[in-house]
Amino acid sequence: MPTARILAADDEQDMLSLLKRSLEPTLDCIVDTVNSAEEALKRIQAANYDLVIADIRMPQMGGMELLERIATDHPDMTIVMMTAYGRIDLAVESMKRGAYDFITKPLDHDDLILRLSKALERSRLVKENTRLQNECTGGYAFHKMIGKSHKMQQVYETIKMAAKTDLTVLITGESGTGKELTARAVHALSDRSRKQFVPVNCPTVPEQILESELFGYKKGAFTHATRDRKGLFQEADSGTLFLDEIGDISPVIQTKLLRVLQEKEIKPLGDPKPVKVDVRIVASTNRNLTEKIEKKEFREDFYYRLKVLSIHVPPLRDRKEDIPLIAGFLLEKHCEKLNAGPKRLSPELLRMIGEMPWPGNVRELENRIIQGILYSRTDEITPKDFQIQKGEVNKQNKEICSKLSIKNTYKETKAEFLEKFNLSYLDELLSAYEGNVTQAAKSCGLERQALQQILRRYNLSADKYRK
Repeated sequence: MPTARILAADDEQDMLSLLKRSLEPTLDCIVDTVNSAEEALKRIQAANYDLVIADIRMPQMGGMELLERIATDHPDMTIVMMTAYGRIDLAVESMKRGAYDFITKPLDHDDLILRLSKALERSRLVKENTRLQNECTGGYAFHKMIGKSHKMQQVYETIKMAAKTDLTVLITGESGTGKELTARAVHALSDRSRKQFVPVNCPTVPEQILESELFGYKKGAFTHATRDRKGLFQEADSGTLFLDEIGDISPVIQTKLLRVLQEKEIKPLGDPKPVKVDVRIVASTNRNLTEKIEKKEFREDFYYRLKVLSIHVPPLRDRKEDIPLIAGFLLEKHCEKLNAGPKRLSPELLRMIGEMPWPGNVRELENRIIQGILYSRTDEITPKDFQIQKGEVNKQNKEICSKLSIKNTYKETKAEFLEKFNLSYLDELLSAYEGNVTQAAKSCGLERQALQQILRRYNLSADKYRK
């Protein structure tokens, strides 16, 4: 029985007959043939192909447009382009648009078989990788995010809806919940997916540098501007610009970004002329922007320009049924990376990690998984390898809960619990690492800047913990 199925699209019947005669006995495959790009799209919707071979020059819809349509709707499909015009620029352009290979006519039989064999192998590996990931995550993977909970299914649906539009998106959620993965999924499912996705971590870039990074500058705009430089908006032209942790940018940058959203143009430093840009902005924040607006730290008009569509990524503690799935996926991923051999999480450890509050969310869980792999001496990872003591998980939660007021509303009580938990957790964390923020951040799965932001939020100074 043939092991592969190939679709060949060409307006020359002789070429289609040649491909069918050459490939079927040699590659042990079935070759379906169509003489137009439109017919190719219909066949792809109706059947599962391992490889598509398409001519660039076809009447009505050309091969390049067919390539873009397939790459958008079926991003994992392997596509090989053919042409009688062996131009390098055509080859480069087809590869940029998603083709796996580029073959020139007249076809050399041996070279054709070799290259298509490699293309089929690539397709097999992609399918095998998808199968393994689905096995590991129970089929609940979505663009590198994992979750079967109702809340995550809602996130996935909102991402799909947002991707169909070109509107600005604001992603909210705590550090480590997967806000950048969410932004990448919106981009990957959108019409801009073939263009650049450009991420910017706003808090890590000083204000003066952030402005020039975003908008670019002209030669002589400042002391060290020895040449013109394009900014990230121009780099992301026709694509997506992801502004990570936008709640921490200054009012000056907010004002300039507001102008970009309103006018669809930027003004590089030192350039009197504005430059038109076609960029979709996706922003994220772990801050409460409405509180910042009340404190006059964030522009209200900018906030509403950003929040045309909003996606909230829930913290790990609010979707505990996802924790075993995520832990299993991370365990397999890092066992392979660390050449540690297959390992499993003990039943006791699985129960305990399901009860932990995970303030660092998925990032903290991932760090603990890596730590567990390294510390374990058998093929089973235990609470000891995670450095969790018996009773530790519930002890802290019960102590905090016992001090809560049940006279408040559920929302108020939840906010009170989170504040008390964070203060307690941060106190223990800084004490354990004697005020070393870098080591503390690494231990709890947060970026150093993210931990510093949380400390500032609760008016905690690392200095008092230093000996």
